[in-house]
Amino acid sequence: MPHLLIHTIFDALAWAVSLAVLLVLRRTWFPNDPVGEKLRLGYIAAIVFGAGIGAWGFGTLNLWFSGIHEIGRSIEGALAGAIFSIELYKKMHGVTARTGAVYALPIALGIAVGRIGCLLSGLEDQTHGIPTDADWSPYVGWDFGDGIPRHPVQLYESLAMAGFAATYAITVALGSPLWKTNGFYLMVGFYGLQRFGWEFLKPYEPVTFGLSVFQLLSLVLIAYAAERMATHRPQPTGTHAP
Repeated sequence: MPHLLIHTIFDALAWAVSLAVLLVLRRTWFPNDPVGEKLRLGYIAAIVFGAGIGAWGFGTLNLWFSGIHEIGRSIEGALAGAIFSIELYKKMHGVTARTGAVYALPIALGIAVGRIGCLLSGLEDQTHGIPTDADWSPYVGWDFGDGIPRHPVQLYESLAMAGFAATYAITVALGSPLWKTNGFYLMVGFYGLQRFGWEFLKPYEPVTFGLSVFQLLSLVLIAYAAERMATHRPQPTGTHAP
């Protein structure tokens, strides 16, 4: 099966899973929408626009820095682009409420599913890891089609985000106010941290200080999440803390 078709199938599945979980959360843990009805359409448009620009922009930039003159996409770029676009949109419209909590679990699960598509798409997907050099075991590494066992970094990331999703679901179900209120920032911070580490196992060229485009972007996401959590203030009883 062509790698593009595989990727498309898993992208669609990732979106379907994310949307289904989002709809359930809107009826259960997060019934109140902090975005006013008049701003809701623009809010959604900002998410889509920012995610698209970030995905294609950072994905392509990383490939070009690595000497691969192709158009690329990036999950991390999509996340960063959506965050920037939403923060800008909220600033322009005077929205001070935090609006991301409901998206923590859907995004984590979406990434976990979507990364399997990257794994199964082979070398052409340009997301594979470096050779494992694990001479002590012939079973370590993933053959992406060229007979060389490589680190399946897509699988590492998928498992990491699935683990976060499970932890998030359990802690919120047990009534943790920290995880429910700051779940989105915990997800962003965790994603940035694990992504920063996996990038050392990828063949991308460094941009500065020995770090790749995605490692630099990971540091930005980690800093954003830390700042948001550090500046969180409890809201008055009866209001929604997104």
